[in-house]
Amino acid sequence: MPTNGEIIERNINDFQRVQAHMMIARKENATETYESLKKDYRSLKAVLTSLGVNLTDIDEIKE
Repeated sequence: MPTNGEIIERNINDFQRVQAHMMIARKENATETYESLKKDYRSLKAVLTSLGVNLTDIDEIKE
């Protein structure tokens, strides 16, 4: 069973990876891809917020 720290770390890594892909999709004007990634972004953001993670410094998209 993973610890809270491991869960938070995994979700932060996923959050940052999704954001990186969202920025690429935005740059390439891949609107469908961007919208699909935004669903993952919002879910990860909700999970991290519920775990008490301050997203101020790591949230580059801010949607």
